[in-house]
Amino acid sequence: MIILITGATHVGKTFLAQRLLEKNNYPYLSLDHLKMGLIRSGYTTLTPEDDDELTDYMWPIVREMIKTAIENKQNYIIEGCYVPADWRKSFDEKYLENIEFICLAMTEEYIENHFSEIIGHESEVESRLTEADFTMDELKQWNRWYMDSFGSAGEKVVLIEDDFEMTMKKFLEEESI
Repeated sequence: MIILITGATHVGKTFLAQRLLEKNNYPYLSLDHLKMGLIRSGYTTLTPEDDDELTDYMWPIVREMIKTAIENKQNYIIEGCYVPADWRKSFDEKYLENIEFICLAMTEEYIENHFSEIIGHESEVESRLTEADFTMDELKQWNRWYMDSFGSAGEKVVLIEDDFEMTMKKFLEEESI
């Protein structure tokens, strides 16, 4: 089984991946780590700010990693924002039946009511550099993009509307993954 998690920055992708690792004992890969490996090694001239281009650049690699894991009957959690909204077009049905997809997004109201808390948890699972120019409006815009893009593609979007911990707990209890 492949568990593919996407969503905007700071939405809890890594947190959910960590909880799923603990629940299922599946290894996970952060697409941010793959991104930085490609950038730091010089295999691309793209920068961490080139999100759209990075998705186009990385998705063929990630897609083939997923196919290989499925063919080898391996379980894997892959989390990151570098997943195209039309990701399903990349796979035949024999692959799709082995992929569990999760898109996380925060509502504007949640972001307004919890912005400082969201920023305060950015290194909850992994230490990461803070984004000095990161704003509430940017976070709202990114989350709206995920809701619109993945919703329009027919994907279910797990909305964080009120209580992050309860949303994650409920999701982990209700889902069979």
